[in-house]
Amino acid sequence: MLLPFVPGRCPAWRYRMVCLAFDKAPHRMQIRPLLPADLPACARLLRASAIEFIVHESPPEGACTFLRENDEDGLRNYLAAGHVYHVAEEEGEIAGFIAIRANTHLFHLFVDKRWHGQGLARRLWQTARAAAVTRGGDGGFTVNASNYAVPAYEALGFVRVAPTRCVKGLYFNPMRYLPD
Repeated sequence: MLLPFVPGRCPAWRYRMVCLAFDKAPHRMQIRPLLPADLPACARLLRASAIEFIVHESPPEGACTFLRENDEDGLRNYLAAGHVYHVAEEEGEIAGFIAIRANTHLFHLFVDKRWHGQGLARRLWQTARAAAVTRGGDGGFTVNASNYAVPAYEALGFVRVAPTRCVKGLYFNPMRYLPD
């Protein structure tokens, strides 16, 4: 028996997916700072997303370089270098993550494809942007967007600032976000 839908309230855990279908942005999902224990799940999510949406356009050596630089050890190195990560988690599962470098550069933004189009990238971006400003950033950001991600970044307020580039066999689009 399905209980009636009440906006903003799920009648029981098993009806969560029904509620999310009506409530596009997954508001119940926790966004929090990354913990070292999250690194394996984040690395798996990055690899799966990169293979499907990014490196398929690259020559094999470019794809291998990107995947090697962004594996679990790579993420650990970025964290040690001062990149600030936030994760979106629901019931112990990482649904997405974001990293900001030097309070001015959106370095990583990956969302599990099951959550695409539901507002999770926007929530991660808003959280990470606010945290960067709190740490002293001026609110302006750059990002090197994959071809696939350009529309998503444009929806977040980024604009292209240069033509598509290729560095180390990886194609990207330089973009900038300026605060209002």
